[in-house]
Amino acid sequence: MSHEVEAPLGSARDTRAAQVLLACCLEGTRWPEALLARLIDGPHSHLLFRIVIEGLSDRFEPRLCDTYADLFSRVIAHLTPAFRASDLRERYERIRRPRRFTGDPAAVRRVFVLSRVTLGADVAVTSVLMAAAGRAFPNASVALVGPRKCWELFAGDPSIGHVPVEYVRRGTLRDRLAIWPGLRQALDGADSIVIDPDSRLTQLGLLPVCEEARYFFFESRAYGGSGDDSLSALAARWAEETFGVHGAAPFVCPPAPPQPEAAREVTVSLGVGENPGKRVDDPFEASLLAYLAQGHGRVLIDRGGGGEEAARVERAVAGHDGAVHMYEGPFSGFAAQMAGSRLYVGYDSAGGHTAAALGVPAVVVFAGFASARALARWRPTGPGPVRVVAADAHDPTRALAGTLAAIAASRASMGSSHGAIHGRLVS
Repeated sequence: MSHEVEAPLGSARDTRAAQVLLACCLEGTRWPEALLARLIDGPHSHLLFRIVIEGLSDRFEPRLCDTYADLFSRVIAHLTPAFRASDLRERYERIRRPRRFTGDPAAVRRVFVLSRVTLGADVAVTSVLMAAAGRAFPNASVALVGPRKCWELFAGDPSIGHVPVEYVRRGTLRDRLAIWPGLRQALDGADSIVIDPDSRLTQLGLLPVCEEARYFFFESRAYGGSGDDSLSALAARWAEETFGVHGAAPFVCPPAPPQPEAAREVTVSLGVGENPGKRVDDPFEASLLAYLAQGHGRVLIDRGGGGEEAARVERAVAGHDGAVHMYEGPFSGFAAQMAGSRLYVGYDSAGGHTAAALGVPAVVVFAGFASARALARWRPTGPGPVRVVAADAHDPTRALAGTLAAIAASRASMGSSHGAIHGRLVS
């Protein structure tokens, strides 16, 4: 099938180029080389990630992992002369196959677990592998490698160290690849192993950061095949297959749990992880807050990191002074507040995974998901009951009805007693 690009100059044309490139990848047809070259070298190279790479990854189709590897190995080689695309591709075929750790666990002194860069993925996937590593290697220190904001969700656990690596999610392709030399140096050490949960730090396993014998890669986009298990369940299965650890589960451990008198009845987040397709059209958010403000106890909503999310939260909260309070600060602090609440409500983002890991009953609204399997994979998993509302982003009336019904069901199942908190918290 032939794809021609006829669009205005500038970002609109680059967006169209990315959309056509994604269509070629999904159809299994050869993409026009000019499209890829334009997105690699042009001023809007971030569109290659937002539209093409995320479009491939979010479908959780094993065949698309091959497409991604073919495409992005060429991107890396184009931008980094130290690599050849064929070498990267051949290595990927080797490391993607799960293999059992056969060494002496007692001889491993350091375990580096790479962050997936986003908070929700680090709770749903990375925390499972950190938990498994702590049990599999009793003499080793375990460190999360990645942004500080991700590590802060586990900073209350003294057994979890931190290797700071800041990944530029909004930068150019060259900016994102520039971390590689420092990352490889940080992960050096014959007595260490590296666990990669499909991290953006390695561009989903394509960048070599240590010797292959010390590297264990969880290809989360393909593992589990056509089944509907959640990513947390698949990570636990992979950890058992690789390290012999049974029953690893998501956890969070923020450093400062709230005092009992500060506990909130309901915690809310309207964050969408920089993906506007995940939010439901107005007036969904304002109507949801109005409902929660009426007779549901103290409500605390995360204001977010500023910008568009904060503006949305402020609009939704308007008129509910006294009943709904805004939290401002790092997400780890909001997670600690969440641990003291009886119910969490929010979009498919970090909050739902954190609530589930803490054992807090959660109502999670999914909108804009790429496929039914994506919905299944990203379903929050943990000791707390989670009710998922599959919503049409452009039908706020029906989305609100489904969400309120899920809230009512959650409250009915809780009864009058405070739900037990199962998350790992320290005082």
